[in-house]
Amino acid sequence: MGDDGWGFAEGEGIADGLTAVSLLGGGRSYEAYLAWDERLYALVVAKVLRPAVAGDPAARRRIAGEAEALIALQHPVLPRCFGAAIEGDRPHIVLEFLEGPRLSTLIRRQGRLAFEQAMPLAIQLCSALHFMAHEGWIHLDVKPKNVVMGAPPNLIDLSIAERVERAGSLHRPIGTDAYMAPEQCDGSAGELSTATDVWGLGVTVYEAVAGRLPYPRGDADATGAERFPQLDHPVEPLPKDVPKALADPVIACLAARPEDRPSAADVAASLEPPVAKLPKPDIVPRIRPRGRPPR
Repeated sequence: MGDDGWGFAEGEGIADGLTAVSLLGGGRSYEAYLAWDERLYALVVAKVLRPAVAGDPAARRRIAGEAEALIALQHPVLPRCFGAAIEGDRPHIVLEFLEGPRLSTLIRRQGRLAFEQAMPLAIQLCSALHFMAHEGWIHLDVKPKNVVMGAPPNLIDLSIAERVERAGSLHRPIGTDAYMAPEQCDGSAGELSTATDVWGLGVTVYEAVAGRLPYPRGDADATGAERFPQLDHPVEPLPKDVPKALADPVIACLAARPEDRPSAADVAASLEPPVAKLPKPDIVPRIRPRGRPPR
């Protein structure tokens, strides 16, 4: 066992029928392993609480809450949860293994995303957020690091997702500083709602097409507007080469007041016409009668 992690070696058992393959990463309270699930007979992701917090009731509630959210929210753009074991020495959940780089990795390595790629991506994310809103959930951590660029892309990590009716009781900063809506940073800016996720969507797509945040990055050790520039810093314009059809809905997502932001469905509806005009790749080769020349 490592100093702060389980340190499972390849082939070592995590739980009955669940064998470690390799460490994928982790956060302050958990490790994520690529694992082999004997029941599913497939590769999965095992998200396991670290030893130091495995017995902490609050940590167990958080990972149980993530399993609850994923099981309740079955959608093509959200990962599937195949089970959870909250009791015992190694509380964990079993998640779908998604292949593909994270959007944050693409931005870091390649710079700005092509507009032809960013617009369909935005619509896919809108699809997931619209569904979550319809089911009464808020993600609260929409950001490039939580977008896996597969086919389709997936919005991952529902570890702090909350039901709308419970979110109103959250009066402390929650989320990732640079992607938090004003109401996440400061409870006086309004209650958390589905509009909170629309802000995260706006920052995510903005960063994808601009290669930077829409405001300066804050100081994590500070407080107020020094930690959260989005509280009083105006949103900087997108680069001039970003098409208006994409720039307008992205900037609209970043309205300071939640009630002034469009819904995820509104954003998708505004992006569908320009996306419909994009060239369509031939996914399935067209079969021509023998001897007939192409047109």
